Amino acid sequence: MKELVEIIAKSLVDYPEEVTVTETENEKAVVLELRVAQADMGKVIGKQGRIAKAIRSVVRAAASKDERKVIVEIVQ
Repeated sequence: MKELVEIIAKSLVDYPEEVTVTETENEKAVVLELRVAQADMGKVIGKQGRIAKAIRSVVRAAASKDERKVIVEIVQ
């Protein structure tokens, strides 16, 4: 899942070298924290959060075959 989020984010931003995804796992879910350059924050979130919702939907669909819950958080 980490690689999927990284590939999607790098294709959206102007500074792909600053994209980092950290994965932490707890008993309930896998949490993916996406960090991008401050200038690219709007491109990853999108108008009214539509791009962020789309990223989360794709990751959720990919995780459903593993029957795991995955949470994507976009942090500064």
